Amino acid sequence: MTSISIIGSGKMGSAIANIAALAGADIQIVNRSARPTKDHPEARYAALGDDLTGELVVLAVPYGAYPNILRHYRDRLGGKVVIDIANTIDFTTYEQPEALVGTSTALELAKQLPEDVAVLKAFNANLAETLITRTNGTTATTVLFAGDDAEGKIALAEILVAAGLRAVDVGPLQRSRQLEAIGFLQMVLASSGKTRFESGFTLLP
Repeated sequence: MTSISIIGSGKMGSAIANIAALAGADIQIVNRSARPTKDHPEARYAALGDDLTGELVVLAVPYGAYPNILRHYRDRLGGKVVIDIANTIDFTTYEQPEALVGTSTALELAKQLPEDVAVLKAFNANLAETLITRTNGTTATTVLFAGDDAEGKIALAEILVAAGLRAVDVGPLQRSRQLEAIGFLQMVLASSGKTRFESGFTLLP
């Protein structure tokens, strides 16, 4: 059984915890206080800085919080698979931050971690509502993911499929740039009222 640590207890972190619970995974939720929430009584809770128990570690926090996460955990992630779900947008200009043009949060994260830590990009092209319902329109919600670690991708795909979602491997971590472009466009469209936050892109069978 795969174990998963989710750093962050916001809407996306909670939605991913729901998926992990449906898949029967062992769940740890890391927040500021280690205080349990009523939504996930099956999970174990820890405070930021406590040891991570999951083989998969989901960073369910904004990209701007990554430096603080790395201060706590950079040298304690050996052998784990870190899943980056971030999308970034400058809401004053509705453009990508200049520092990330031509790259991605996942690629930049990988540069800052030891070589024995695998990085996957996943969930950023999904809105939380479609993860919670596990449907997008009339189809099962599809989770696109990218990465260079085959075993990590298999472990993630097994959780997704066991929870009733569709898992699609889009290729190496370099493809995270395209995944982030999809996530960026969804955020722009939803924020401008052209789509709904409950909708999102999907792949038809």
